[in-house]
Amino acid sequence: MEGDVAVISCRVKNNDDSVIQLLNPNRQTIYFRDVRPLKDARFQLVNFSDNELRVSLSNVSLSDEGRYVCQLYTDPPQEAYADITVLIPPGNPIIESREGQVIEGNETEMTCTAMGSKPAATIRWMKGDKELQGISKVEETYDHMFTVTSQLRFIVTKEDDGVPVVCIVDHPAVKDFQALTYLVVHYKPEVKIIVEFPDGLPREGQNMELSCQAKGKPHPQQINWVKVDDDLPSHALITGPDLYIENLNKTYNGTYRCFAANSVGESYDDYILYVYDAPTTTPIPTTATTTIPTTTISLPEATADTTPSAEHAAHDSRAGEGAPRAVDHAVIGGVVAVVVFAMLCLLIILGRYFARHKGTYFTHEAKGADDAADADTAIINAEGGHNNSDEKKEYYI
Repeated sequence: MEGDVAVISCRVKNNDDSVIQLLNPNRQTIYFRDVRPLKDARFQLVNFSDNELRVSLSNVSLSDEGRYVCQLYTDPPQEAYADITVLIPPGNPIIESREGQVIEGNETEMTCTAMGSKPAATIRWMKGDKELQGISKVEETYDHMFTVTSQLRFIVTKEDDGVPVVCIVDHPAVKDFQALTYLVVHYKPEVKIIVEFPDGLPREGQNMELSCQAKGKPHPQQINWVKVDDDLPSHALITGPDLYIENLNKTYNGTYRCFAANSVGESYDDYILYVYDAPTTTPIPTTATTTIPTTTISLPEATADTTPSAEHAAHDSRAGEGAPRAVDHAVIGGVVAVVVFAMLCLLIILGRYFARHKGTYFTHEAKGADDAADADTAIINAEGGHNNSDEKKEYYI
């Protein structure tokens, strides 16, 4: 690395007292045996013997890069080579953003620059724990140094607010070389209406308080309440983000909307109010009984409370979720329909029974009736006549 100390060693096996010398990349003699002809004090003799010439070069610079030659004066001369590559680390990386504050949904652009390195550095990007791909450009300067610029573009979301973006520079001369910045994302408000009270279904005569919760960056400067397609009740009270309504009645039914705005934009949330009847105490209806031949059907007791069930109330507490319904009236209507249907079925069965027993019946008349002048004479003169006919009578019930 630039500024370090390089050690160049020339070793000879089985030397026969031949002269050893060391040459620089410009073929200048650095050392001839243990003598330094080159006037560069950075070269110092570390060791000299018949088998080795070892030299140190301090404060290495880019100009020292190249091929060094070790020569042995024999017949013929022998040479060995060693290449020195000087690494120059880049300067501190510089990260820049096209804008300091980014609006949610827009594209942002960041640039990271690593200047004056050799060889050229490589640049990576991290957003949080996710690696992003940038576009790099390498430029070589007049002194054979390299400048690398990486450009990163991506769409920001509100979740990116406060997330670190890191430019990491990889180079053989340095480790963990990086620059860091934090995203600042502006986004329009998120609005949500909360019912502070009542806890259950809103009923006539009760009071209601709605709270408008708005979160955005920058924080919403204004919050407004309106009633869609109508005016707010005359005695409705607005205190900051809260809407307070006294003595509810059915004329207040409708959609209430909360607006919140900041420099980015405006958002709103809706609450659909349906005011239910005030709770009342109603006597339980007596059991109604309808009697038909051989059949008795009793109507079940109707429920006094005419309000929807608790489960339905939960769905009806917000906009667009269900509508009020009277469950007890539906039950009574269903029972009456069943009774009427049963009576009709019974009448049909009786009608079919009567139809089957209607017809012509043949009887065995007494003997001797064939010669009678008329039916009365035949009956009187008949053998075993009907003298006791008054005693036997048939009745159809």
